[in-house]
This record gives sequence, C-alpha cells and structure tokens, in this order.
Amino acid sequence: MAIHIALNHKTHYRYDRPIHLGPQIVRLRPAPHSRTPILAYSLKIHPKTHFINWQQDPQANYLARLVFPEPTTEFLVEVDLIAEMAIFNPFDFFLEPEAEECPFTYDPASARELRPFLETEPAGPLLTAWLSKVDRKPIRTIDFLVALNQRLQHDIGYVIRLEPGIQTCEQTLTLRTGSCRDSAWLLVQIARHLGLAARFVSGYLIQLTPDVKPLEGPAGPTTDFTDLHAWTEIYLPGAGWVGLDPTSGLFAGEGHIPLACTPDASSAAPISGALDECETTFLHEMSITRVVETPRVTKPYSEEQWNEIVALGHQVDRELTTGDVRLTMGGEPTFVSLDDSNSPEWTTAAFGPHKRKLAEDLFLRLRHRFAPSALLHFGQGKWYPGEPLPRWALSCYWRKDGVAVWEDHSLIADESKTTATTPTTPAASSRPSASACRSIPPS
Repeated sequence: MAIHIALNHKTHYRYDRPIHLGPQIVRLRPAPHSRTPILAYSLKIHPKTHFINWQQDPQANYLARLVFPEPTTEFLVEVDLIAEMAIFNPFDFFLEPEAEECPFTYDPASARELRPFLETEPAGPLLTAWLSKVDRKPIRTIDFLVALNQRLQHDIGYVIRLEPGIQTCEQTLTLRTGSCRDSAWLLVQIARHLGLAARFVSGYLIQLTPDVKPLEGPAGPTTDFTDLHAWTEIYLPGAGWVGLDPTSGLFAGEGHIPLACTPDASSAAPISGALDECETTFLHEMSITRVVETPRVTKPYSEEQWNEIVALGHQVDRELTTGDVRLTMGGEPTFVSLDDSNSPEWTTAAFGPHKRKLAEDLFLRLRHRFAPSALLHFGQGKWYPGEPLPRWALSCYWRKDGVAVWEDHSLIADESKTTATTPTTPAASSRPSASACRSIPPS
C-alpha cells in the first residue's frame, strides 16, 4: 500500500532595488530515472512576466531556463508535486557476471561513455590514507559497496552547513564533519579512485514517521520531514545507476527523489544564474502533507473507519430491500472424474471418451433431486476459438410453482442404449404424445 505525499517547496529572493536578472536555470523537476513515481508536478515563477523553456542536459536532467525581460525586486520559485511513497527494495537489481565481484573493470564501450564519471581530483594525503585502508581482495560487489558506504558514514559526522560551495575531500577528512553535499562529493571521489564510475546527485529527501517504533535501532523521525539533499550514484553493469547515501550509510530508497545527477557538483545546483549587484534577502520553505493514506498492515482501518464501512453496508442492504432488488450468483461449476483426473479430457481437451457420459449422469441426478418434472435440453454451448466444434450445453428448466413441464422421461433418448432409429424413420414416430407434455401458461 502506498502513501501519496504532496510536497511544496518555495525559494524566494527579495532585492533592495529593481535589478536585471540574467537567464536563470532551475533544476527542481524530478529526474526521469526517479524510482519514486511522481503523480503530479507544477512549477510557479514570479515575476509572471517571464519566458520559460524546458530543456534536458547531457545527463537527461530537466532544466527550466527562465528569461526575465523587465527589472524586478523579487524572484520566487515554487514547486508542487505529489509523490507515491511505495516501499521498494533498493537491492532489487542484478549485475552482469563480470561485475558481481569487486574489483572489476568496465568494458571498453562503457568506459568510453562513462569517462566524465571516472575523472578524479588529485588525492591528498588524507584521502590517500583513507583509500589505503580499503580492502581490495575479491568480494561481492554489493557487500563491498555497503561496507564502503557505512565506513564513510561512520568516519564523517553530519552537520548543517549554510556556507556556499562544497568542501574539498581533504577539508572533509580533516574536520571529520560535513554537510550531505560534502559527504556525497567525497564518496564520488572515493568511488572514482577505486575505478567505479560515480556521479553527484541533488534531490529531495522525504522522511515519514514510522507507523510502529522499531524494536531496536534508531526510531526515525518524529514528524514527517522533507529537505533538499545530496547523495551519490555509482554505475554498476546490469543494474545501472545505484544510489548510495553516505549521510545515513544506506542505499537510496523511495524517499530519495533525484532532481539533478551530474559529473560535477557545481552543475547540480537547484537554481543558478547571474544578476545585478544588490542586497538580497533569502527565504526557503519546504513542507509535505499526506494526501492519500491507504490502510496497511502496520496501520489498518481505525474503529471509526470500520464503523463507517459497516454503516454503509447496512444502508445498501436497506436500499436494495426497499427497491425489491434480488441478488443471485451464477457460475459454471467444474467437476473432474475421480477415476482418471489426469487424462487430457479432464485437463486440457474439450471432449473425451467419458466426459459426456459422466456429465449426463450428474445432470440427471441433479434433475431428480431439484426438479423431477423439468424439461431437459441438450444443445449447443460455447464455441471457443481454435476448437472445430461447439461444446455441449445440458440445460434444465422447471417451474417454481411445481407444475410439471415434462412428465414422460422415457421420451428422452438414453445415449447409453442403442436404438433402432435410422435416417429413414418417419419423424412422426419420434414425436411425444399430447399427454406427455403440458403447456406452460404465460406467467
């Protein structure tokens, strides 16, 4: 069962005087490869006098290019989207045989296409020392990445850092702290130095309060929460780009919604562009609301919801009774011979040597029990595509008031007995006498 989340994100700049804005690039639309379904999306821009062109960069990220022809004292970007938060397994992928163990090498064609994601910055002494402690013995690729991600999360503490830009790898390893973007860029460089193609990801992180507190481990957020976040994606042959979040030490899940994935962190900024020199006031707001929340194992129907369901059922029953609506259930009972249930006539074939005889025996027993004076009809039934002839339909008709429809059962042919009837037998000899039938008066 999924939860639908409405996310609202406002970024508001106010300027101390009217200024000219150069073209602004907005990277706040979920990327095409987002595993979390985005059910609705809208982007609002102020001032309203602007031109917008949607583009895609070389990595297929969506870019909104904005042009403002007139001076303005403010610039507002507001995103509204609805995401379907359905849990998925982040390890639900397979790897090509050559990539099942680390270390591995990319084939020449892939290495050429991944070249921007394999470029490394010179490793300083601290990064060199950190890499020297990575065990290079052959190991399952998944186990290697899990251990690498968790080690980095253990070594680098998370801090909220309001300063612009990203720390160098040496700065992060020296301070042993960093924001999410600092840890993500550090993991990008670590992976590339180990021969793994990696890219920087900027996106939304949505965290919901759990329905039930875990028996062990961290309890998780106490309120529903969202924020801009950064993590890393590593390219694995067979699986594609796989997200790793070094801030939490976990693989990316349904709460990670990528907005921009790039070889360099500087080209993943949510908003970038030039403007005249001025004093700026900056406001940033984000919120989420649960708009659809279906019952699930950890949070079933409440007593109030159950009472409403029961009350609705009683109301339906009353309306059906008042309207004299009578419900019946039809169907086609299926039976199989106990003597030879595995032969083709009881599994796949439309007909067989015993099916018709046993069906008629059952048919006559049902008539004897429910409607002894019923009219029997042996006629054409369904004709399925691919079958040369239609199937038989054995039908039984009787009156609910008990008046006989058919009285002389001897006039019904018995297929188990041989008769002397021939094609030249006069038709009149096979007609039932008038006393054998009763007409059915109109109801």
